[in-house]
Amino acid sequence: MSIASSNTTMRVPAGFRNLLEGLAREVLREQPTNVVAFAAQHFQKLLEQREAGGIDPVAWGAMLED
Repeated sequence: MSIASSNTTMRVPAGFRNLLEGLAREVLREQPTNVVAFAAQHFQKLLEQREAGGIDPVAWGAMLED
């Protein structure tokens, strides 16, 4: 099966790179046995912080990337 190629350019959303770098740093520091579960907990903590009125890591990361 072939897939037609297109001229569509994909962009990484603002702040996404910073989020992934933060996750990678925490994974390397903690060395979890279940990386998927660790990532879910990591992002859940970030979501709870944002909803509590704290820093939004996506918005903060987007500012750093600009």
